[in-house]
Amino acid sequence: MISLEYANAYSEVLEILKFISKEDYGKIPINKIELFKLNSNKEYEFTYNPKKTLDEQNVSKRAKAIIGILFRDYWATEVQREKIIKKQRNDRLILEEQKKSLYNIDNILKKQNVCSEVETKKEVTEMVVYKENFIARVFNKIKKIFKIK
Repeated sequence: MISLEYANAYSEVLEILKFISKEDYGKIPINKIELFKLNSNKEYEFTYNPKKTLDEQNVSKRAKAIIGILFRDYWATEVQREKIIKKQRNDRLILEEQKKSLYNIDNILKKQNVCSEVETKKEVTEMVVYKENFIARVFNKIKKIFKIK
């Protein structure tokens, strides 16, 4: 089941694709178009004005991303495609570096070592030795004597 956010984005993309040239529309595989139609929200109302940019209209981020992927994969020239892929790779590396600095493994390991040191410094409880009282000891000795003979 697809989320409502994606269903609305597919509806927006289908509406935007109505305003592109037939040549560009023909470059998109039919199975992609069918996927958009199948998963779109039929009840969602969206009107696209080709005289305005996507940013000036109420186009969702998901729809913009889908249009960007369509551009990269089907409409861009080789030079444009290489630039887009290079930028996406660079953005992923920057995001990865941010994650590494946010979740620094060395800091996490140091915190774990500090926690383990605190646990080892806790007072060690000694085992209590149970001593039988005098009558129980005598009774047990008598039992042993009769078992031996």
